[in-house]
Amino acid sequence: MAYASGNTVPAIARLVATSEDRVREMIHRFNDTGMASLDPQWAGGRPRQITIDDEKFIVATATTRPEKLGRPFTRWPLRKLVAYLSENDDRVVHVGRERLRQILNANDVTFRRTKTWKESTDPDRNAKLDPVEKVMNTWPDRCFAFDEFGPLTIRPVGTRCWSHESKPQRVPANYHKLHGVRHFHGCYSIGDDSLRGAVRNQKSTTSSCASRRPAAHGRTRSNLTSGRSASS
Repeated sequence: MAYASGNTVPAIARLVATSEDRVREMIHRFNDTGMASLDPQWAGGRPRQITIDDEKFIVATATTRPEKLGRPFTRWPLRKLVAYLSENDDRVVHVGRERLRQILNANDVTFRRTKTWKESTDPDRNAKLDPVEKVMNTWPDRCFAFDEFGPLTIRPVGTRCWSHESKPQRVPANYHKLHGVRHFHGCYSIGDDSLRGAVRNQKSTTSSCASRRPAAHGRTRSNLTSGRSASS
């Protein structure tokens, strides 16, 4: 407005307490972009290169087993994950290891220990499981899963304590079972979603049934499934 009123650049610079170069820069910018020059939308750093969709793809890839994506290993080290993201056919994402670690931490994805499981190699596995699944879906209140754990013994466990250097405290080991051992027999009721158990001195069918009795109280008929056979 001061320039449109006929003021010179040095007079405008003295009026707004800035340099003459700055005044000339603002005049040229206003002539080029108009009123948008009054709100230049300043932003520090270079434009963002990894979008929100890229981050979602990174998280989905990191939480997927490498074998499902055609990679011959069981876990994703950062180096191999970076290489896969930069050369896959679905979505190419170029990211460094440190930035990848930051993205995973921001999405609550951490490097955890994996768990193992058993899977049957029987080619007729699905056909044999269909009747079992039908019974579980039709009469869930009559289905129970059994398993046992043992022997249970009381044994010392090494921990940490304050002591002098090279002189740790000693905890005696348990070499003799003076009172025998115990076995835990568990029964899971699928219909009630409850787990019950019994501790007995030996493994037997009677001991397994003892864990079932509280869960099956008042039932006239049941379908029994062994925990070992179900997992294998």
